[in-house]
Amino acid sequence: MDSPPVLFPAESELGQAYVGAMALAGEYAYAGRDVVVAKVLEILGCEAVHEVHNHHNFAWHEEHFGRAYWVIRKGCTPARPGQEGFVGGSMGDDSVILEGVAGMEAEESLFSTVHGAGRVMSRSLAAGRVRRRKRVVGGRKVWVQEQVKPGLVDWPAVQARLREQGIVLAGGGADEAPEVYKRLPDVLAAHAGSIRVKHTLHPLGVAMAGGDVFDPYKD
Repeated sequence: MDSPPVLFPAESELGQAYVGAMALAGEYAYAGRDVVVAKVLEILGCEAVHEVHNHHNFAWHEEHFGRAYWVIRKGCTPARPGQEGFVGGSMGDDSVILEGVAGMEAEESLFSTVHGAGRVMSRSLAAGRVRRRKRVVGGRKVWVQEQVKPGLVDWPAVQARLREQGIVLAGGGADEAPEVYKRLPDVLAAHAGSIRVKHTLHPLGVAMAGGDVFDPYKD
């Protein structure tokens, strides 16, 4: 939809309501990550010794070059000197824990870095287009999917390749295949002046909702 941007003063009643709602959403995101991590640790029978939290698609009120700004990081995260962040690769590539470093390049980027590798292919191009319809099966209405346009990714071949790499995949789909993302090492190399990689994480398993998973918000 082509519409002009909506602007309103942050100090106005509407602006303060928006900032408050955004802060609440941020706390909800933190809580959600905590719940997921706690469940994984419970399954593994482990305890956390170090945690890394970082937001993306959020706005921060910060000072840069002697002025106060609202910094909206769409698809990226803060990376001030010493501040850690997690950057995910694809389901078949390494991910990293990094930290921001001091320097002009970091200042010019407003102490920001990437959230992930970044896409080179849209979801619909990768997986194709699917039509979802409700049908009566066994006396109740259920969603059924019909492929109306094939995608460019051979999903069975991707699953086989991941198995060969020793990566256990639960769920997922062609729209999240490794080939729809840039290579993370290349992306990080472009940001070498503003970040330092502390740890490289090799994937052992990937758990994602598949297309057949019931979604209470849609289904």
